Amino acid sequence: MVAVTAVTLRRTLRALLCCLVLAPVAPLRADGGANLYAALERLPATPVEVRGATLRVAFADDGFDLPRARLLDWVRRGAEAVAVYYDGFPVRDYRLLIEPVDGRRVAGGTTWAWRGPASRVSVGRMADEAVLAHDWVLVHEMVHTALPLLDRRHHWLEEGIASYVEPLARAQAGQLSEAQVWAQFVGGMPLGLPQDGDEGLDRTHTWARTYWGGALFCLLADVAIREESGGRAGLREALRAIAKDSRGMADEWPIERVLAAGDAATGTGVLTRLYATHASAAVSPDLPALWRALGVVAQENAEPRFDDSAPLAAIRRSLTAPAPAGVLSRP
Repeated sequence: MVAVTAVTLRRTLRALLCCLVLAPVAPLRADGGANLYAALERLPATPVEVRGATLRVAFADDGFDLPRARLLDWVRRGAEAVAVYYDGFPVRDYRLLIEPVDGRRVAGGTTWAWRGPASRVSVGRMADEAVLAHDWVLVHEMVHTALPLLDRRHHWLEEGIASYVEPLARAQAGQLSEAQVWAQFVGGMPLGLPQDGDEGLDRTHTWARTYWGGALFCLLADVAIREESGGRAGLREALRAIAKDSRGMADEWPIERVLAAGDAATGTGVLTRLYATHASAAVSPDLPALWRALGVVAQENAEPRFDDSAPLAAIRRSLTAPAPAGVLSRP
């Protein structure tokens, strides 16, 4: 029997909560969300400007313990994290509906592209500053806007990118520590490994394989791109280029085009090669070996510590370091 520490349990529960909150969501479909768009057209909106983009934020009604100004600050903070990662918010015009629900947590979100990028995020009426400061749902939803829509069998890449980029974007914006990011990855990535009877990512669509299997694909790609490019590029640069070359989720691309655009930007073939091995067949990377190579040392009842003498420690540090600007330019 494997002993489960309190920290391991918290990591796993957080990873499960991520999937349970978002698993019922079918975001990114171009033909859904009629009720959302009707509400956005009916309700007054407050503009939030973030690095050349306009976010139009509407409230389904009042009834929050926090004033609207604090909720708008939370929106701005999330958008700034996404803008740091992508060197600009991925789309020029984005609409957000905040609806109150019972409780005190951010309860979930959904994003559509039908009539322009738009999200609905449910926020507990009793949510306080601490809840908003620790929220990941809003950034997850905003990240969806940067990627062209894919065929449904590739939904794992849509959700995997959002799940992987969210903590990194927040860390690069100074909103999470390196240790917090790796605590999430160490707790969550094992959930994405194939189970008995699973096939490749295109064929097995359980919540764990969709969210954490997709996130694990992104981590493997990020490390491999940085190794092959000598640290010149990573998955971030691939995703910036995809966002720049497309209209984000306003476009629908085949997955091969998405991967090729990312590979061209990094000067590698990592994304295409990794997809070829993971799409149809179950692949189980050796995560303990990967953690050792990156210098991530799990600890009982504490966040992981880091071994900077590990062979890939520089890559680990680069994942949460602020990104250089200029790849995704805004006129």
